[in-house]
Amino acid sequence: QAQLVESGGGLVQAGGSLRLSCAASGGTFSTYVMGWFRQAPGKEREFVALISASGSSTRYAETVKGRFIISRDNARNTVYLQMDSLQPEDTAVYYCAAGASIGSLELGQPAYWGQGTQVTVSS
Repeated sequence: QAQLVESGGGLVQAGGSLRLSCAASGGTFSTYVMGWFRQAPGKEREFVALISASGSSTRYAETVKGRFIISRDNARNTVYLQMDSLQPEDTAVYYCAAGASIGSLELGQPAYWGQGTQVTVSS
């Protein structure tokens, strides 16, 4: 049973940057595919990015490609989301997720979710 705790959210002006972190415990982190999702007010939760267990493969939503970078440190049981060139439409609660396969995250059905961290981008 894995527990995921996000941090790093906050308020930033448009064009700014934030780095989210997700610390995992209680499971074998290095075997999980990790990802980030987000949910804006009044909208459904959507996929943002994922990274394979080894870190060799990454995938991004088209809306964030070229602006966000996902990475992981298996020695620290932590996954990161570097977010640059933030825009007001990036405002959302960002959730960390862990799953056994890339497919599980692509389907929005990971095994574990974090509690979320708020990111607010002002114009």
